[in-house]
Amino acid sequence: MTPASLALGFLPWIAFTFVAHRMAANAVAWSAVVAVAMTAVALAVARRRHAPTTLDTVSLVLFTAVAVVGFAGGAEVDDWLHTWGRPLVGVLLGLYMLATASVRPFTEEYARRSTPREHWGSPVFRSVNRVISAAWGAGLVVVGAAGVLVTVLDEEPVTRSSDHLAELVLNWVVPIAVIWGLAAFSGAYPDRVTSRLQGRGAGAPSRAAHG
Repeated sequence: MTPASLALGFLPWIAFTFVAHRMAANAVAWSAVVAVAMTAVALAVARRRHAPTTLDTVSLVLFTAVAVVGFAGGAEVDDWLHTWGRPLVGVLLGLYMLATASVRPFTEEYARRSTPREHWGSPVFRSVNRVISAAWGAGLVVVGAAGVLVTVLDEEPVTRSSDHLAELVLNWVVPIAVIWGLAAFSGAYPDRVTSRLQGRGAGAPSRAAHG
């Protein structure tokens, strides 16, 4: 598993957030359509190379629901989605990852692409992916909560020239810092576990066993 492969899985979510910030009428609904299209392409490519990931499936279902509700509900519903729904989708995804981390960590699907099948059921492989999946879940909850806080503080910029430092930090600095930190952690944590086990003389499997 590489940080890049994980980052690619979140591209529809990044596009959703960016487009929703840049559009006016039906902003969230149209940004959800963009995310659905990107996810559909990812699923089509996945079917040719490997099994579709749970992240792609969840993204497709959630963004389709947001698009349908946004277009069917009209301007008032879209305003609500822009104000509250946009940041809350990140919270929902993070909570889903936290809830499933101990049972079905989503990172396992990425790690298996570069890990021999005989290691998939090993306690180390499972443990490493539980920790990484939980970290991503917690991080996305933080990112979503930062977006909710922008709304609570009424820090959304009224015009493009508005000077809202809190909005800049919460909507952009925090997400970028969290995603960067999670990507770095995902790449370093398996090596850290391997080094610790080898130091104990446990005969730990190679890095490939962790993805």
